[in-house]
Amino acid sequence: MVDWDRVEELRSKGWDWDRIADDPKVAFHTDSSVRQPGRALRALYHRQKIRERRQAPVAEKKVSKRELEEIERKWTIKRIGYLLTPLLGVWFVLAYVAPSPVGLILPALPYLALALVVGVFILVFGLWRSTGARWTKVYRSTLISGVIVGLLVSGMIGLGAILVFGCPYLPPGAAGSSQPGPGWSSYSVSPWQEGGLPVVYFYGATWCPYCSASSWAIWKALSEFGTLSGAYASYSYGSPEPYPYTPEMVLANAVLSSTTVSFQVSEYVYGSDGVFPSTSNCYQQAYVTAYSGGSIPFLVVNGQYVHGGSTIVDPASLVSWEGTGAPTVQSSVSSESGTPWSVVQDQAWWIMAFMAKSTGIPVSQLASQYHWSSTTAAQVSSDVSAIT
Repeated sequence: MVDWDRVEELRSKGWDWDRIADDPKVAFHTDSSVRQPGRALRALYHRQKIRERRQAPVAEKKVSKRELEEIERKWTIKRIGYLLTPLLGVWFVLAYVAPSPVGLILPALPYLALALVVGVFILVFGLWRSTGARWTKVYRSTLISGVIVGLLVSGMIGLGAILVFGCPYLPPGAAGSSQPGPGWSSYSVSPWQEGGLPVVYFYGATWCPYCSASSWAIWKALSEFGTLSGAYASYSYGSPEPYPYTPEMVLANAVLSSTTVSFQVSEYVYGSDGVFPSTSNCYQQAYVTAYSGGSIPFLVVNGQYVHGGSTIVDPASLVSWEGTGAPTVQSSVSSESGTPWSVVQDQAWWIMAFMAKSTGIPVSQLASQYHWSSTTAAQVSSDVSAIT
């Protein structure tokens, strides 16, 4: 067998093919019919090289560390995931902890939570498709950048909302304490006041039968703290909503003249079923975002007492007066007598109790000032004492 390493050695020394063929260490043997051994050896040599090239595996190109970093710095799906996941994660956490002011533009639930799920999916998909290293200096820097950008975005939103619009700081809904009134919670936040008076804020819509039923308790409570003008009796829309034509007191244009409380309202009164009202200031939007749970009716007293996520008065209890029965309900609630009043009275008294608690004025003084009935005064006084 030809020693090809010896052949290469001799070629490197400049030997010609005939001399190489005659070298005994090369071990090239031919039969007597070959007249030019050097030429035969050269032909065999070139055939051997072709065979080696065909059989040899393709050598992998070595990638330098610098080249690898340049490849990783490209915005692949994996790197986008490393940026988006911490960015959205930080924003979600801060928006959840401080729904106002951080969560005003995009609430933590459900919007930022859904965005975070998308970010995590992108990262997992990118890692699954990736063939390179999953954790390098570039990816670590990208993740840190995501955290920093998340802090900057949420911080700018929060500071902008506070400094520019004067929005309040509100803790998450889970930080609330349950109150004895059905559906009521309290929060340890600064009072929401207007002109030094506690604000009563109602958020609802006339198409909503739950808002319609609840409006009677709100109307009655407000009427017991001053002169309420601009409200009128009507009824909710028909199908597809349940409890169609529930009697209601429309409060969208109501104005309360009072020396002890202030009233603000956002009520949608137009003909589009399912449309929620818009808010007119940052305080209203902050409370709706933080505590309404995306449902109506929603009621806030002094910024510290909140009724959200459920109806205040069950419309099923007012089905006997659907349609044209609103005047009957109004008369009953106003005079504090009859079946409609028995349906509304408990929550009306609770609303009055939270209002009285917020003013800091003794119930006896309020009852005397606004001429409450003895029954109402006694019940409100009892409810106030139960508020924690």
